Amino acid sequence: MMDALRRNVGVATGSLLASTATLVCCVLPAVMVSLGAGAAVVGLVTAVPQLIWLSEHKVAVFSVAAAMLVISGILMLNARNLPCPADPKAARTCARLRRVSVILFAISAVSLAAGATFAFVL
Repeated sequence: MMDALRRNVGVATGSLLASTATLVCCVLPAVMVSLGAGAAVVGLVTAVPQLIWLSEHKVAVFSVAAAMLVISGILMLNARNLPCPADPKAARTCARLRRVSVILFAISAVSLAAGATFAFVL
């Protein structure tokens, strides 16, 4: 039971990292340029040239992030009806892991939506 919840936190963390990549790829440069920090974007790309690869392969980056988000959501749905242990300490840990999973999932979904908006709409 607790292993399933720990796995959900791990997958939610993975989806958060993938969603963060969408923000770094598309939102960060757009916001910096719109704020007049174009020179800072050039310096950032010079220091971290992998940003160019992320921008060139943004469809793959968004696909991986969306797939991780879907997998995380499915695992959370499957685990939502699992009972927590009877031990009070273990039950608190179980409830905390569920809350952490939901929070990470929500942050990931918002990050992916913001990244998609900047990358494909604006």
